[in-house]
Amino acid sequence: MPIEIKMPALSPTMEEGKLAKWLVKEGDTVSSGDIMAEIETDKATMEFEAVDEGVVGKITVPEGTEGVKVGTVIAVLAGEDEDASAIEAPKAAASGAPKASADKAPAAAAPKEAKAAAQPRPAAAAKVASSGDRVVASPLAKRIAEAKGVDLGSVTGSGPNGRIVKADVEAAEGGTSKPVSAAQANTPATAPEATQAPAGSSVEMADTTRALLDARVPHTVEKLSGMRKTIARRLAQSMQEAPHIYLTVDVKLDKLLALRSEINTTLEKQGVKVSVNDMLVKALGMALIAVPECNVTFAGSELIKYERADVSVAVSIPNGLITPIVQGANEKSFSAIAKATKDLGARAKEGKLKPEEYQGGTASISNMGMMGIKQFTAVINPPQSTILAIGAGDKRPWVMPDGSLGVATIMTATGSFDHRAIDGADGARLMAAFREFVENPLAMIA
Repeated sequence: MPIEIKMPALSPTMEEGKLAKWLVKEGDTVSSGDIMAEIETDKATMEFEAVDEGVVGKITVPEGTEGVKVGTVIAVLAGEDEDASAIEAPKAAASGAPKASADKAPAAAAPKEAKAAAQPRPAAAAKVASSGDRVVASPLAKRIAEAKGVDLGSVTGSGPNGRIVKADVEAAEGGTSKPVSAAQANTPATAPEATQAPAGSSVEMADTTRALLDARVPHTVEKLSGMRKTIARRLAQSMQEAPHIYLTVDVKLDKLLALRSEINTTLEKQGVKVSVNDMLVKALGMALIAVPECNVTFAGSELIKYERADVSVAVSIPNGLITPIVQGANEKSFSAIAKATKDLGARAKEGKLKPEEYQGGTASISNMGMMGIKQFTAVINPPQSTILAIGAGDKRPWVMPDGSLGVATIMTATGSFDHRAIDGADGARLMAAFREFVENPLAMIA
């Protein structure tokens, strides 16, 4: 009996998404755990794994389709002893599947789909034979093998029934690359990109866009990604609904920088490097516990008070901004926070975060100091009530404890607070606690 593959809900709030890319094609055999497609949610592009095994009989929703509702049948697998070529799209899927993006003219969408069908998928190209037999490997392993130039015929699989998985390819030693065919050698490396339409060339502008456009100026029009739409909606909502209050302090960094140097010398053999931002995440976490009135969420008729500080760290990625969460930042060591932020940041840029790793959090920190920004104010990340904006640390004249004038490394930090939930005095106490932890960092490890 054919198995319907439906658009998954990749986050608790996901109602629809974009089927960004198919990594299999009709006729491919898939097993549980194989990566079938890349799906763009409102926060990230995530890989969709198969949960059943079979042959892809029909792909009912082409890649690039936007607004695919959760639960829509996107593909059909042929079960055991079924003819995959005889499978037809379910009527519900055929009639209910979303059309190509409404922002693209039909005439422009058709050639794109035709080109996509004419070009072999990397996963299909990666299928090879060894001693006359087909090598069994997951689609993800095939993609990695193609990128690394690894001959799958020389790789021993560690998966079920000798199946080659990602770890096997990544562990493969050099010298296993396959010879490049003459046809491949004569193909420019940029050929796949050349088939893509220029940005904005096929976008059908909305009336509001056309009204704002000055056609005298050379331009392109790009459709907003799901992430950018979400950022626009949530931050506009935050500024409209949450009355912001801003509190700024100057913080002396010299002791923290000295401690960081000692910590990194100690951790050097372990390959761990603690950044200033890692230490500031810890300081904010401890300040939130010291001043619990700021570790809250305004819920209309109730106030949610948190007993742990989960700090969201703003990370810039190509399509926008995402805030992976360092859970229990108040309890973690500097090295644990460094490992967590490095891992979360890397996976955020690859679009590989799980929803629970970026949804939630009790407060946020946004650091633009590495870009030379001395001071700024940040928009509260709803439903949180606190966000800390960190500027660059630089040398400034400073009055020393003995009253003499000297030079110190000073950083400006500005807290944004939801005034519906947090009074100005409590926000001031949080900023004072944060400054105390940073200026006396031993208190964070005592």
